[in-house]
Amino acid sequence: MSVEEGTANHGRLLGTVRGPQDVKRMTAEQLDILAAEIRDFLIAKVSRTGGHVGPNLGVVELTLAMHRVFDSPRDRLLFDTGHQAYVHKIVTGRQEGFDKLRQRGGLSGYPSQAESEHDLIENSHASTALSYADGLAKAYALRGEKRSVVAVVGDGALTGGMCWEALNNIATAGNPLVIVVNDNGRSYSPTIGGLADHLSSLRLNPSYEKVLDTVKDALGSTPLVGRPMYEVLHAVKKGIKDAVAPQAMFEDLGIKYVGPVDGHDVPAIESALRAAKNFGGPVIVHAVTRKGYGYRAAEEDEADRLHGPGGAFDIETGKLLAAPSVKWTHVFADELVTIADERPDVVGITAAMAEPTGIATLARKYPNRVYDVGIAEQHAATSAAGLAMGGLHPVVAVYATFLNRAFDQVLLDVAMHKLPVTFVLDRAGITGPDGPSHYGIWDMSVFGTVPGLRIAAPRDSATLREELREAIAVDDGPTILRFPTGTVAADLPAVRRVGPVDVLAESARTDVLLVAVGSFAGLGMEVATRVAEQGYGVTVVDPRWVRPVPAELVELAAGHRLVVTVEDGVRVGGVGSAVAQAMRDADVRVPVKDLGVPADWHPHGTRAQILADLGLTAQDVARDVTGWISGLDAQSVETAADEATAKN
Repeated sequence: MSVEEGTANHGRLLGTVRGPQDVKRMTAEQLDILAAEIRDFLIAKVSRTGGHVGPNLGVVELTLAMHRVFDSPRDRLLFDTGHQAYVHKIVTGRQEGFDKLRQRGGLSGYPSQAESEHDLIENSHASTALSYADGLAKAYALRGEKRSVVAVVGDGALTGGMCWEALNNIATAGNPLVIVVNDNGRSYSPTIGGLADHLSSLRLNPSYEKVLDTVKDALGSTPLVGRPMYEVLHAVKKGIKDAVAPQAMFEDLGIKYVGPVDGHDVPAIESALRAAKNFGGPVIVHAVTRKGYGYRAAEEDEADRLHGPGGAFDIETGKLLAAPSVKWTHVFADELVTIADERPDVVGITAAMAEPTGIATLARKYPNRVYDVGIAEQHAATSAAGLAMGGLHPVVAVYATFLNRAFDQVLLDVAMHKLPVTFVLDRAGITGPDGPSHYGIWDMSVFGTVPGLRIAAPRDSATLREELREAIAVDDGPTILRFPTGTVAADLPAVRRVGPVDVLAESARTDVLLVAVGSFAGLGMEVATRVAEQGYGVTVVDPRWVRPVPAELVELAAGHRLVVTVEDGVRVGGVGSAVAQAMRDADVRVPVKDLGVPADWHPHGTRAQILADLGLTAQDVARDVTGWISGLDAQSVETAADEATAKN
């Protein structure tokens, strides 16, 4: 039977779920049926829209148990890296919205305050939920409110330093707080590091199943209040340490530990959560789950268990339905391997995203020259600094939105030491369905303030390859190479090159210099054609290296009547702002108009929809440019008339 048929024929229990209270009333047998129906529902819906499949299939029973034990929204359930909150959305009455998941007017792919009172933090960056939880628990304690705070943290998120900073404070404060460690051995790819190895030892130890039974028996037969609870928790913790893990990972934190518990056994995880809820202090519940559980295509996907297919996929195979195309990421990955063949000093670093960023291609050929540091962008940047100090040239590949987390490290640990580190930012600009936390619109503004850092924005496959080589050739400071998501643009050759600046189109008239940054080069060409139809001449240039502003770009600006910049980043402090400043410094008094993304939280939707909303289409830009240059004409006529009147 197909998943669709299963959903139609066996979705009766799921259809009765309009809120957590409906789940609380179900019997154990009904919960098993409901879990199967939820999996069918998720696969059927997400196969049409794209989204995070594997993580949510792995937390079905865990989420059901949480909503049976706790009383959301009074009790606050926080999901670290909110892509594992789809089941939470289903349980809290949002089933209908899944038909337009991650689409305009539909559900967000992450928790959203606008959608439901059950969502609190719109959190899609990892390792932050424990800090939120610490603050919430302190606030409720100070206000005298008896409310539970529950943070669901993946084992991958525990590779992030913020988690451990938070755990230190949580232990010291001693407030009631439940930390559910969703241990599936993976973040995007298999979890990396010592913590991951330790958790694996728990999962793989022959005593594991026996320990699970011991935990379930102990928790099921012990009063869950007061001193007896403390003693059983302590005994269980010590028993696991002795039987399975002599060096228990949380033994020095001062936080009580329950587990490991089978995260796909609702009664078992429910018992553990009730024990933790009634303890009266911070407790870690270690739930072992399987990412992609119950869906063969996900379980057989060794790379990332169908973590997040970017579009519709075939239910039987898990393969994307869209025809294969050359992606920006593929071009980068291919060229990096070619460069690594030529230069043995080139090494790769990524933060738990080897496949999505393309670094996995390098790892397959040179496994000893790639370092996956886990979800730890700050560490990645400073570790790269150390590699550079050691005579290597590290290439750090992350999503553009995630490098924001490492600004201090890029500024002081890399740039201040003038170290040759190349940061490659995938998914730069407006990326669409994943929403505001994933838009890579801040990098050119934020990192443009870093002294000595150079930023390149390729427009196509050829310039990506060329600029990557140029970046890795820099040996006296850091570089950033940023490109968007999706299919790479068709190659757009330059008419000529002026210094580092590519001239893409020019006219006999020099009315407008249109500075088209990176992937907006094609838009710039279309704008030039539209404006030419109104009788004005446009020179379209791609600066290639946008920071610092090339002197040649300023010289070109001096020969035009108007300069217009258009960029896939925030206007505040962006490329347009930098060009205007460079022109002022050179005493070039040509007016500048800058077009870009407003500094705001823009809703999820397709990239085309959002750019249209922002007025960043060829039609919109051409209309603006024509209006501005015609306004200069009108101003010139008025000035001439005034001068003639004055003479008379």
